[in-house]
Amino acid sequence: MDTIKILNKEFSAQDFHEMPPCAEMLDRYRLIARNYASMENAIAVLSDLRSNTSYLYYGRFAQTLGMDKGNREEIVSSIWEEEIFGLIHPDDLAEKHRQELCFFHFVKRQPRNKRNDYYLTSKLRIRSRANSYIPILHRMFYIPASVDGSLWLALCLYSPLLFDFQAQCLIVDSSDGQMAELAKQSDIQILSARERQILRLIDRGLRSKEIAQMLSISIHTVSRHRQEILARLQVKNSIEACRLAKEMKLIQ
Repeated sequence: MDTIKILNKEFSAQDFHEMPPCAEMLDRYRLIARNYASMENAIAVLSDLRSNTSYLYYGRFAQTLGMDKGNREEIVSSIWEEEIFGLIHPDDLAEKHRQELCFFHFVKRQPRNKRNDYYLTSKLRIRSRANSYIPILHRMFYIPASVDGSLWLALCLYSPLLFDFQAQCLIVDSSDGQMAELAKQSDIQILSARERQILRLIDRGLRSKEIAQMLSISIHTVSRHRQEILARLQVKNSIEACRLAKEMKLIQ
């Protein structure tokens, strides 16, 4: 999936080199994830973005999905919980990855002392043991490394949707209870405003020379923006860039 490619690049671009071994901190968050699964009967997935490893814990809700894992820790060599992804409605899965990418950018823009305060909450449809889709609540936390502020761990929680809420996806500030819809966060920018503007013109079929004339910039500047767009979206050409940007709702 294209969005996963972008997420992988964003995660790996973080500077983990100066980060010392954090076995004690990792063990602490593994215990937190295990306790979420136990206390809420949720499925908890703790992903180490540096080592590309995930730790999965299964509460009783997993049985509703036909995942009879028992009360044990499962360790997989990937940050992507493919077995769970296979149960999520395809439309919701694509949206989930887009949301996580946008949330990653949002958290990276926050002061280091605030990054732990935010989490993402959204509604997903997931296939149950009875082979029908049921609504669930998905929550996600990015956990920074204490040394350099890199987003080191990601904790995803899957649990029953106990009550509905109007928005599809919310960013929650757990320190004061403030909530905002993800789609309305003006500072979430995978592409800059100028890059989105140029991509919209490309999508209309305009050539670089025409775009340069319309925006009163040089054709070299347009070419530079085009290359940056391809690099940011991890695609090979403008057609793919336009398609992916529409899927991710970066342009209309």
